Amino acid sequence: MKIIKFKSKQKYKYKRKTIIKDLILKISVGIHKYEKKIKQNVRFNLEIESDPNLLPLKDDLNTIINYETIINDIKKLTQKKHYNLLEELAEVIFANIFKNIYVKKIDLKIEKLDIIKNAGSVGIKITKTKS
Repeated sequence: MKIIKFKSKQKYKYKRKTIIKDLILKISVGIHKYEKKIKQNVRFNLEIESDPNLLPLKDDLNTIINYETIINDIKKLTQKKHYNLLEELAEVIFANIFKNIYVKKIDLKIEKLDIIKNAGSVGIKITKTKS
């Protein structure tokens, strides 16, 4: 007797990421006196991993991680407040984005573009995962 195996229906595994690349804002950041007086160009790069079980529904922005909302939130967070350290700013951004229950992991890179002569940029890169 020959046994025939049937393949079960294929299930997919998702890893969804929302990407914001090269968002440049003029913000107040730094520990030096001159950095507190003049805003500087800072570049933000983010990869935000969401719950893989969250399936996007047609025209329902609550079923996705909305990059426009995140960009507007970062603008609001940096518009009127001075941050001494990029790490401090990063934690504020993390706290804001992680308010969304569907966000699982954030890769955040923040770079000062004009502060060090002869360097294209200086900054930090932090990955934070919701436990």
